[in-house]
Amino acid sequence: MESVKLDDVDKGIIGALQADGRRPYSRIAADLDVSESVVRYRAQKLEQAGVLQVVGIADPLRIGFDRMALIGLKVRPGSVGDVCAAVTAFPETSYVVAIAGSFDVLVEVVCRDTAHFTELLTQRLHQVDGVVSAESFLVLEIHKMAYGWGVGHVETTIND
Repeated sequence: MESVKLDDVDKGIIGALQADGRRPYSRIAADLDVSESVVRYRAQKLEQAGVLQVVGIADPLRIGFDRMALIGLKVRPGSVGDVCAAVTAFPETSYVVAIAGSFDVLVEVVCRDTAHFTELLTQRLHQVDGVVSAESFLVLEIHKMAYGWGVGHVETTIND
């Protein structure tokens, strides 16, 4: 992956949108002392470069999904990329990463219920070519789900 150089304006835009993805460009521009068109152009460029994505994040356990889990996969040597590609295609996966440590791949999944989770794990994940074993970690409660890292703290107010 290619690293992107960010200046203070880019970091300010990212930080503001991480704090509040619906924050108007005009307010971000005022805070950064640049024009609204600069903010709009920079945000568009950051999105096109794959640096920034503005989305609504919901707590799956509060909107009808009953099972969320992290699954550590051990895979056959040389197959990490293929396993990640296959697992990424499952609609239940929200996070798939190749890692170093006891596991080779870490997967976050969100399922409707225990039956759905069981089917995903035993009928699909275990069947992916290259998967040697899987260990599941069921999420009981989400205490923090944050995506505001990397560019520093951004002050926000209720009236903003």
